[in-house]
Parts: sequence; structure tokens; C-alpha cells
Amino acid sequence: MFRLVWPGQTAWRLLTLPVAALAGMVAPSLAPALPPAPVSPVSHWTIDHVRRSALIVGPSQRGEGAAPVILVFHGHGGTMDNMARREFQRYWAEAVVVYPQGLATATARDPEGRQSGWQQRIGDHHDRDLKFVDAILQMLREQYRIDTHRIFATGHSNGGGFTYLLWAARGNQLAAIAVSAGSSRSLRQGTDLQPLPVMHIAGEQDQVVAFAAQQRTMMAIRHHNRCGSAGEPWARLGTLVGTLYRSPIGAACIAVVHPGAHRYPQEAPELIVRFFQEQSQLAAKSPPSRQRRGP
Repeated sequence: MFRLVWPGQTAWRLLTLPVAALAGMVAPSLAPALPPAPVSPVSHWTIDHVRRSALIVGPSQRGEGAAPVILVFHGHGGTMDNMARREFQRYWAEAVVVYPQGLATATARDPEGRQSGWQQRIGDHHDRDLKFVDAILQMLREQYRIDTHRIFATGHSNGGGFTYLLWAARGNQLAAIAVSAGSSRSLRQGTDLQPLPVMHIAGEQDQVVAFAAQQRTMMAIRHHNRCGSAGEPWARLGTLVGTLYRSPIGAACIAVVHPGAHRYPQEAPELIVRFFQEQSQLAAKSPPSRQRRGP
């Protein structure tokens, strides 16, 4: 078991000293703290006469080259504001992080569609959410200097299902995806997809999206990405335990299992960003013909 320490982090020992002893002390090696990540006012689009919204957090630190993008989709009944509290930007200061807001969506647990969510199949709701993602990415290309080889998507529960749908419908624009407590029936049924690096986070006690169904989804991903059958330890953080399944075609699968239920794990954003950063480094080493681009 180990503690993840990110680049730029330093461990400091707390000292208890009299106030007088602290006067005049100087720590020239201590870098100034970064300013809070700039949060824009909520951005809006009108798509098929429907107003859509997303919260966009710009980079708080300048990286080398164009900025990566992380799209973060809340679960059914969630909001962009609640998902933004996960603060993915804390773990990747150079990234543009987008928290979109879903629309009222009927599900098996909400047949009247009183709560917000995302389409789960291509063609549902006239592809309102796929069109929304297209509009977001178009705006980012126009207003930010983004790296179209490093666009990542992640989602929880219903938002995780939509993340899998993005793989099916917009896989050529994505560098990798990460799903928490989600599933994909079409993936389990053998839908033809472009191989893509995937992380899946599942709780053994999940009663909303059954753990067994999530296991079948993870097995389908490994088969589709031609991953080996033997996994190897990848990372452990809190109760999250990650296992890496390597792929000869550059589409690794990481299965992260925890003993909890359907609730989004507190440590998930940190591990998800680590996974995206690893894929970002691999993309930088890939020849241009293997890198994915937007339209």
C-alpha cells in the first residue's frame, strides 16, 4: 500500500514554535501557492431550441503545449455544481475541465423523468447530449488552446453509461475514458468500437448497477481491447485497488474495485487523473498516424 504523491507536491513537517520564533523567518525555497483555478461563469448553448449549460474550469498552471480536456458527467439526479466539487482540476492544473449539466431523463428508477441525466443509446432524444458535447468541444477549440489528441471523458452511473456511449459515437475524438458505477449493454453485446484505453471503477456492494453486470462490462472491454487475461497491480488509494490489463494495441484496461456501494468514491478523481495523465504521456510518444483527432 502506498500514498500517491503528485509532481510538485512536497511533504512538510508541521512544527510547533512560539510566535516570536517565527518572526522574520524566510523560506526562499517555498514556491508561492497557485491561484485558485479560474472558473468561468456558466457557459450556455442553445441546441435544437433547448438551453444547455456547463461549468468550465480553465487551467491554473501553464503546461507545455496545448491544454488537455476532461469532460466530467454527473449521475442521474446530479448536477454540474455537485460534480464540480470533485475538483478534478486539483490534480491536473494544466487541464481544461468541463462539468456539463444533463436534462430531465426517464430511467428505470425514474420512469417519469423528473431528474437530470443523459441519453444512453445513439438516437435517443434526437442525440441531444451527443450534440451538446459536439458544441462544447467546438467552443473549446475556438476559445481555448486545447490539445485535440488529449480529450478525455469520465462519468458516474448514468453519466458513466453516457461516457461509454461517447466511446461508441465519438471514439475517434477521445484519448481515454473512465467510468464509475456504470455499464454498457451494447458493449457487452459486442458492439464494434475503436479500441480505447478504459478505466472502470466498481463497488462490490453496488445495488443500483449490479457489480456482476459491471464485471461483465469490464470483461467485454478487455476482450475488445485485446488485453491479456493476467492483470498486474497498478495503484491503490484508500479503499480503491486498481489492476492493469495491458493491451498490445495500446488500449489498456484498468479495473478499479472497492468494497463500497454505488456512491462515487472520494478518491476516484485522483486515480482517474493519474490514468489520464499516463495516457497523455503515451499519446505524446505515439506517431501522428496513431493519435486521435477531433473533426
